[in-house]
Amino acid sequence: MNLSIAHLGPSGNYSEQAALFYVNWLTKTCENQAILCPYPSIAQSLKAVVQGKAMQAIVPAENSIEGSVTMTMDTMWQLDSLRIELALIMPIVHVLISCASSLDTIQTVYSHPQALAQCQGWLESFLPSVQLIPTNSTTEVLERLEIDSCAAAISSQRAAQLYNLPILAAGINDHPDNCTRFWVVRGNTSQDFQFVSNKKHTSLAFSLRANKPGALVKALEIFAALNVNMSRIESRPTKRSLGEYLFFIDIEADASNQIIQSALQELSTYTEVLKIFGSYDAVSTRDIS
Repeated sequence: MNLSIAHLGPSGNYSEQAALFYVNWLTKTCENQAILCPYPSIAQSLKAVVQGKAMQAIVPAENSIEGSVTMTMDTMWQLDSLRIELALIMPIVHVLISCASSLDTIQTVYSHPQALAQCQGWLESFLPSVQLIPTNSTTEVLERLEIDSCAAAISSQRAAQLYNLPILAAGINDHPDNCTRFWVVRGNTSQDFQFVSNKKHTSLAFSLRANKPGALVKALEIFAALNVNMSRIESRPTKRSLGEYLFFIDIEADASNQIIQSALQELSTYTEVLKIFGSYDAVSTRDIS
């Protein structure tokens, strides 16, 4: 059976690298063959699963330096029938790729906004006057670097090798222990929307019924009363009105647990919309490489 996996393209970026780690992990646990399907954006990767063009998608969810990937969060909220199956934790080591003769001749640096932000300190120290241009992917402009010797891109060592381009500086991320959590996401059907038991993490999001004092506290107290740890909480705008927010939460518990199910049922009484994205385990790519 061939398993089609959508991810952010073009080839050589970190999403593809995470997908390759996942495929390697799959081959050790089952006999499925995987086909990687690159898409121009994170949103399109997730939409491909909803539309049945891919069976799974691997998307970046959170970085240890820059926090959540907003496009992933917003798209997960906007789309229905998606479920997180697994989290992949992958170390990220950025390099500066360019055909320039030296750092002094670089005028522009391209990369995904997350990568630019993760290297902000290095850029301010060594390239303080360059123009920073965000792109959809860390590999989007690599094919153009050979014709523009004043341009550079922040990407991976693997990308430099794939595109046969020189590396001017390596390990330029602002913290040496830089890592990104990727989600392996699949679609739901009425037949298979069941949480597998004994998972360590659950991700969910909700909007509140009203923006009034104590509304969020009442919702969060449900987990505190059960001594359930929230490992992440983040607000995002609803995009309907200024000051209206969604709340994304990760809890260290399995949603199939009867006590947690009761807690989620109680939580629904305080929320306008409640979405459970899935219960899952986290695996380090260091352990499956």
